[in-house]
Parts: sequence; C-alpha cells; structure tokens
Amino acid sequence: MSDTVGIGGNRIRSFIERVEQLDQEIQDLMEGKKEVFAEAKGEGFDVKILKEIIKLRKQDKDERDEHETLLDLYLRAMDEAVPGETAKAA
Repeated sequence: MSDTVGIGGNRIRSFIERVEQLDQEIQDLMEGKKEVFAEAKGEGFDVKILKEIIKLRKQDKDERDEHETLLDLYLRAMDEAVPGETAKAA
C-alpha cells in the first residue's frame, strides 16, 4: 500500500531526523547559555543587566535611540505629573 500512495518514507525520516538533530543542538546551546550566565553571576555580575545589554545590542541604532527617547519622555512626564491625579478621559 505504501508504494501506491507515493510517499517517500526515507525522505520523511530524513526530515524528521534533521529536525530532531536541530532540536538537540538548540537544547545544547540553551544549556551552554545558562552556564555562561551562571558563570557571570558567580563572578558578581547582574544577569538581568547582561540580558538587557544583549537585547539592546540586537536593536539597530535608530531603534535603540527611539526606545531611549520614549523612555526618557515617559519618565519625565511621570515626574512632572501631579501626584494623585489620574486621567479622567478614560
């Protein structure tokens, strides 16, 4: 019956095994990443800050500048707001 369906079982097995191999490699890489962060933490570095730096380095300069500008704008707006007053337009 498998001959009449025309499905190449060996080709399917090849795809599946390649994906399984990639999944294993990803798992190994994630474990390596955890070990690097553990080492950094052991040397006194703040892992949250390291992760934030990695996130920022993934952004291009314009995207990072826009993010920093909006962050600064929002923080200044909060600082200038009158405590206890909320937007009544909601």
